[in-house]
Amino acid sequence: MTDGIHPELRTLARWLPRGLARAWLIPLLQRLPVPSRPLPAGVVVTERALAGRGGASVRIVGAPDDGRARPAILWIHGGGYVMGRAKTDDALCARFAKRLGATVLSVDYRLAPGHPFPTPLDDCLAAYELLHREAASLGVDPARVAIGGMSAGGGLAAALVLRAHDRGLPAPALQLLVYPMLDDRTALRDVDDRLHRLWNPASNRVGWRAYLGREPGGDDVPEHAAPARRRDLSGVAPAWIGVGTADLFHDEDVAYAARLRDAGVPVTLDVVEGAFHGFDVVAPRAPVSRRFFDAQISAMERAFAR
Repeated sequence: MTDGIHPELRTLARWLPRGLARAWLIPLLQRLPVPSRPLPAGVVVTERALAGRGGASVRIVGAPDDGRARPAILWIHGGGYVMGRAKTDDALCARFAKRLGATVLSVDYRLAPGHPFPTPLDDCLAAYELLHREAASLGVDPARVAIGGMSAGGGLAAALVLRAHDRGLPAPALQLLVYPMLDDRTALRDVDDRLHRLWNPASNRVGWRAYLGREPGGDDVPEHAAPARRRDLSGVAPAWIGVGTADLFHDEDVAYAARLRDAGVPVTLDVVEGAFHGFDVVAPRAPVSRRFFDAQISAMERAFAR
């Protein structure tokens, strides 16, 4: 079934799986090599270990230092907390760097189930602390920082914003949440998944179970593990949230945006009619994907100009 999917995505949707994550597949998926992709001229990538974080690292993507303090993005890759590497997003981070004149720190955090919550979030926190501690040597302006991520990376970005707020760390200018994975309780809901692609309820249960180290939906799930559990969202950074109507996370993302607004947090919500999870990754050249990316660029430009 592809009725209800955006016209520019329908042909591709016919060939895509509804879900990617299977418990028995995770060890294989985590071992797959990540191919190198060509980057735009003038963009370089360096890697730096996060001290004391068991092999976690950041990939620093941007133009060579020219003496100017640039805006910065702390970027967190997706993969349901169980898949993916920072290197996978090098091309995306390079696009951010070129369009915004920014330096991007892309976090290669450790993955569940071998490293469940809070390890991935702790790795992201270490990267955020490094960014601020060494802003001068990185050539970035600590007052112009965005925390962003997609899917599970969006969930980690939202959680990192909460943790930074709770610890009294510098707040980012923006939290950029691209179809974020925010609420473990979605894994328990009975939903019609005929339009879902790449991430469906079965995959969601696998991801949350691995990340939490137990079944999702319990009363004792920490709010820093599932940001939708947070009761008081007041005082956190302004947000841009983007999600499609055919995405499993649509309802939880729209609800999170509404709760942020109710708490007095400035929010831009970009809902893409007929877009499924990861549509912009598998169809980056489609006009609907280009508009989605441009909306993210515009949100960060506004945040960095404040």
